Order: sequence, then structure tokens, then C-alpha cells
Amino acid sequence: MEPKPVQPPKGKLGVLLVGLSGAVSTTFVAGVQAVRKGKAKPIGSLTQMGHIRLGKRTEHRSPLIKDFVPLAELKDLVFGGWDIRDGDLYSSSRTAGVLEQRHLDMVRRELEAIRPMKAVFDQQYVKRLSGTHVKHGKNKYDLALKLQEDIRTFRKKNNLDRVVMIWCGSTETYIRPSGVHQSIGKLEEAMKKNHKDIPPSMLYAYAAISEGVPFANGAPNLTVDIPALTDMAREKDAPIAGKDFKTGQTMVKTVVAPMLKARMLGLHGWFSSNILGNQDGAVLDDPGSFKTKEKSKLSVLEFILQPELYPDLYKDFYHLVRINYYPPRGDNKEGWDNIDIFGWLGYPMQIKIDFLCRDSILAAPIVLDLALFLDLAKRAGLYGIQEWLSFYFKSPMVGPGLYPEHDLFIQLMKLKNNLRYIMSEELITHLGVEYYE
Repeated sequence: MEPKPVQPPKGKLGVLLVGLSGAVSTTFVAGVQAVRKGKAKPIGSLTQMGHIRLGKRTEHRSPLIKDFVPLAELKDLVFGGWDIRDGDLYSSSRTAGVLEQRHLDMVRRELEAIRPMKAVFDQQYVKRLSGTHVKHGKNKYDLALKLQEDIRTFRKKNNLDRVVMIWCGSTETYIRPSGVHQSIGKLEEAMKKNHKDIPPSMLYAYAAISEGVPFANGAPNLTVDIPALTDMAREKDAPIAGKDFKTGQTMVKTVVAPMLKARMLGLHGWFSSNILGNQDGAVLDDPGSFKTKEKSKLSVLEFILQPELYPDLYKDFYHLVRINYYPPRGDNKEGWDNIDIFGWLGYPMQIKIDFLCRDSILAAPIVLDLALFLDLAKRAGLYGIQEWLSFYFKSPMVGPGLYPEHDLFIQLMKLKNNLRYIMSEELITHLGVEYYE
């Protein structure tokens, strides 16, 4: 299949964030503003700092990704979104406590100019939060229409050519796919009846897709990962991606687990413990929200290790994940892993990893890359599920009947080959026989 011509990124790109006043969103917006002013480097962003090899190794062609594909420029980004708390982004950034005052002072004027719109919120889905800056409507369908109107107003007010939306909000309580999620007609009817299986995140996804706006889900919520919305995304020409930003501990798992399988080393058990003290930690202290996150974090090893193919190595390995709310740690998260493995003749060994990371510092460049890549996908005529963006997610969305690819380096190869495909460059397989013929 030949790629479609990529439309150039003319004009401004609006970036709508759900959870605009939260730690991830404020860190992202403040960071982009600082980079735009030349006060900081976009470290962690593949779109801004990554190179891509083109052609044979002997050709020595490795441009920056942003010089190879037509991405929107940072100067053309306009920020907006929704939150359950009012207040400008400068005040919210100080409350989040991620960035130091010296960095906030660099962009104070820009942050003070941004305030969130009223959010759609229901405490039964996020029990540890309460909202004071929220919308009211006749039913969930009416609330979704209000979100659509917000998108149109934001586009018109800022004279935008294009818009993308990214969920940076909290983890909702666990919801199983049900009959109301199977078609757009059933979904809309359920929204009008205020069905319990329609959480706020689903209303945002519905509103975005209805407007043809690309949507990414940064939390493990069900949200857009249902037949009704994946079908609707194709019909409305909206790229979608998700779910759950891959930042700390799970990113490490998607590197270490492929190493074990590559060397045919066995696994007895993997115990993962997390402590974090930000709002995310408080939300995940609720059993319902934790179950949603647990499902996302537990799925990785099964898909990578494929115990059905390697029963001698991975059958019945024990995998446990714990998340503990520890307020003194703030946004600085600690992920500790104890891994019990075995090798030649069954002799036991251990791997221990202690990753002291900063949650929002790792997530902010993911938000930037997703905004730019989803906009690229829209202009390249790629609609529906964007599996090539699996690199950024713990639980990547895939098409019906497919299993997700979790290996970080396979995901990166898939991403870069997709960029080569879009730009009609030769795909790279790393076979290399031509060098030795």
C-alpha cells in the first residue's frame, strides 16, 4: 500500500489537555515554553532530539526526526484544556511542586495567561478527588456536547488550523467493556441514560473524535479502547492512541524482560513495588483506581515472555505489583523491582533494580511527542488506532485479533519504520546481507 501525501503543518496547532492543572500537564506546558525561549533543552523528546537512519549504513544519512518528517514547530503550539480546579497555570505549577521556582519564573507570564475550562467530572470514578470547577448537564450526552462546543470555541478563539487532545487526567475506577460499548448508537443511548459504564474520560474521547480531533489516552482507563469509538475514529478521520503513559517502572520492564527472553533465561518471579506522593499516588490509593492501573502494569510480562511458547522458562512465574501512597515523596517516584531468574541447569540468580525517577519529568516529553505525532498522522491520512505509537504506552492499543507488542526496541523500530513509510523512504530491517555479498 502506497502512503498518502502528507499535508504540510500550516498554521497553529492547538493542544488540549484533560487535567490541565495537574503535574504532568503543567510540567509539559512550562517545559515547552522554556524550550521555545531557548532557556532549556527538550530532553526526553524523540521528536525534538532523536535521529533516524535512512538508507544503508554506508550512506551516513541520519537526520533529526523533526527535520525528516513535517512536524508542527513548537512556536506554533497553543495550549488549553480542562480541569476540576480553577486557577492559572503558574499557580497550578507551583502547587504541583515538580519544577523549581527558577524554571517557573522563566515562563511566568505565559503560564499566567492560561486557565482551564470547566471539566466534566464524577467522583464515583475517581473517589480520592473532588471537583469545584465542573460542568453540569442534563445527562452524559449533554456533557459530551458541551465538550464539543469547548473544542470549537478553543479552535475559533485562537485561530487554530488543527487540534489534538491528550488525556493527562487521573486513573478512573476499573470498568470492563460491556454491551453499551459495542456500537456508537448503543454508546450514545447509554450516555443519554447516564449509564454507569460511561466514565468522564469516555465523554472527552467521544467529543474529540466527533470533531475529527486526534485523541491519546495517557491513563489506563478504558476510555477510547472500545469498538464504538475505534470505529467512530475511522469514520471521523481521527487518529487515536493509548493507553497509559510508559514512564518509569514499566519502561524498565519492557527492556529487561526482552533481555531475559533473548538469552533464554528463566523467570521464577517478579515483584514490583512503587512509592509516590503526588496526586496520582493519592488517586491510586483507592482500590478501584489501583485495579485499573494494576491491569495495565501486569499485562506487560505475559505478552513479552510468551509462556505458552516457553513453558520451561516462564510457565507460572509469579508477578506482583504494589503501589503505595507516600506523601513526603511528592512527584519523585521510586520503583523497586526484585527479579528471581534461573539459568544453565536451573541455577538461581537475581536482578534488583531501584529506579528513583520523577514521574512528570518522564511524562512531559511523551505528551509533546504524542501531540506532534498524532497531528502528523492526521495530516498523513492515518486514522483510527495508531499502533506505531505503542512506544509511549504501557497497554498499547491494537487492532481486533492482534496482541500488543511490548518490547521497547521493537516498538521503536516500528515507530521509525512508520516514519520512513510516511515519507516514502526504504524500510530498515537490519538484515545487512548487502554489505557482505
